[in-house]
Amino acid sequence: MTAFPLVRKTANVERMVDDLETLGGSLEDVRAFCAVAEFGTVSAAARHTGETKGAVSRRVSRLERRLGVRLLARTPRAVTPTEEGLAFHAKARDALTWLDEAAEGARQSQAVPRGHLRITAPVDFGMDVLPELVARFRTLHPQITVELLLTDAPIDLAAHRIDLALRATVEALPDMGYRASAVGRFRIGLYASPGYLSARGGAPEAPPDLARHDLVTKQELAGAVQWTLTDARGRSSQVVTRSVVAASDYAGVLRIAAAGSGIGPAPDLVAAAFVAAGVVEPVLPAWRLSEGTLYAITLGGRDAPARVRVFRDFMRERLGAGG
Repeated sequence: MTAFPLVRKTANVERMVDDLETLGGSLEDVRAFCAVAEFGTVSAAARHTGETKGAVSRRVSRLERRLGVRLLARTPRAVTPTEEGLAFHAKARDALTWLDEAAEGARQSQAVPRGHLRITAPVDFGMDVLPELVARFRTLHPQITVELLLTDAPIDLAAHRIDLALRATVEALPDMGYRASAVGRFRIGLYASPGYLSARGGAPEAPPDLARHDLVTKQELAGAVQWTLTDARGRSSQVVTRSVVAASDYAGVLRIAAAGSGIGPAPDLVAAAFVAAGVVEPVLPAWRLSEGTLYAITLGGRDAPARVRVFRDFMRERLGAGG
């Protein structure tokens, strides 16, 4: 079946909507006229629209003035469409029908979330956390398709047609003019492979012990590295040691650490899969480098499409963010 008839029909409807908009936003006036033309009397049209006879008559008269033509021939016993009225009714009815169907379709899409969801996320989170979450999400909402754009660079949501952006920060989120909702919390801890720790005589027992270890860092190699670690009681400890390998993202840090190159930092959300696989284990688990929040950023708030809202709520539930 060719798609061309649908294209032509859609174009016709667009022209009809444009034509109706030139009437000064008088869609209800058009509906009133169509009701009179279809039911044959103002009284019947009033019962159909739920308005008074006077209101229906005023709407039709206002429409005739705007168009500059008589649409109805009125006699004491009958109201019938003029030739111009019949022609106008045929086009107006088609346009109104399509508008009503479009509105109903929009309502249905909100009642049962469906459509295409375009998401952007940081590379490490997108590679090692999102795939499983997306798979679970689609078992709950099979009528929603998902597209992932993974990047650590700032991105214009509107220009790239992004429905939802996932962004992690250890600082206050700057005001970007978007709606931001916290969907998860994370802590950046230290991880190393069991093999590395065994070869180095065991895991560090206190932050100062890190000075005797190699570090894998998320930065360019820069010789000495200074870290400040904090425990649950708020105590801090500064450590100066050296970086031997660097990676551009936390997933890279974890893979390098898993290969035995040293101890590296990563958010627990990203490290969880590596720990579960047994390729790395937490180092100094009572201490952390920092804590942060994962945000879902959207162009709209309560008016966001249902497909966006259900994904945002799903992430909040799975990652345990409150509020």
